[in-house]
Amino acid sequence: MAHVSDFLEPSDLQRISNLQVLARQVVEGFTTGMHRSPHKGFSVEFKQHRQYVPGDEIRHIDWRVFARSDRYYIREYEEETNLRGTIILDRSGSMNYGGGKPGQVSKFDYATRLAACLSYLMLQQSDGAGLVTFDTEIRRYIPVRSRVNHLSVIMDELQNGKPGGETDIGEVFHELVHKLHRRGLLIIISDCFGDVNNFLKSLAHFRHAHHEVLVFQIWHPDELAFQFRGWTQFECLERDGVKHLIDPAMLREAYLANLGKFREELTKGCRRHKVDLVPFTTDEPYSKALAAYLSRRLARG
Repeated sequence: MAHVSDFLEPSDLQRISNLQVLARQVVEGFTTGMHRSPHKGFSVEFKQHRQYVPGDEIRHIDWRVFARSDRYYIREYEEETNLRGTIILDRSGSMNYGGGKPGQVSKFDYATRLAACLSYLMLQQSDGAGLVTFDTEIRRYIPVRSRVNHLSVIMDELQNGKPGGETDIGEVFHELVHKLHRRGLLIIISDCFGDVNNFLKSLAHFRHAHHEVLVFQIWHPDELAFQFRGWTQFECLERDGVKHLIDPAMLREAYLANLGKFREELTKGCRRHKVDLVPFTTDEPYSKALAAYLSRRLARG
């Protein structure tokens, strides 16, 4: 059985221990907690009056309003509820890139540790956490739960998951929308490689279903700088046997231009759909990058 310590160092836990994963929009949960729910209850924050109907509990009648109007009205409140956080982890072949140099980690290993960190945070603050892994299709769907032992279920899947194969993120996400029956916070951890328009349409689908969406985009420094020297053999990580021996100097300018266009389209699209797009690079400690982002997010309110 996998444990948090298999993924997170004590220094990482110390760095994130005082952070919270907070939903900024109204979310839908299942118990009383720290996040605002769209369901009306009788708990924390006053919302509105409505006229009394037979069957309502008398104790919720607003007697001050009755004294003024001689009519019975019920005080309704907004219920505070737990966050339902689902981590959506990309297991496609491109996530397996690690550069090959000593001390470097693959994007998938980095993403797995980030997913473990987020799961731990949400369950520690008594929220619910779930996990979806995918490549060409949804490989594992672990529904949101808030039980203490649920963390080990997620950790086991993170420990056993391996990257490989192609993916069409847009198609997979359109399928996933129908599995997520209650609104919540969706945290996508992926390099987002693929057709940008299809990906953005799937984000719009999530938003239409009233989910809040974060995209943690994982980069290896090689992908951003393309600082290869001399003739280099490039191997496709999503299709077996596809290799090309090329001179990187001949491609660098075109590669960086296409990369810039890809990032610009993705950034503008996420902004349009009110989705946070947060870049992570594998040479920066994930706990440090996550702590910085969550601190900014908390400051925004």
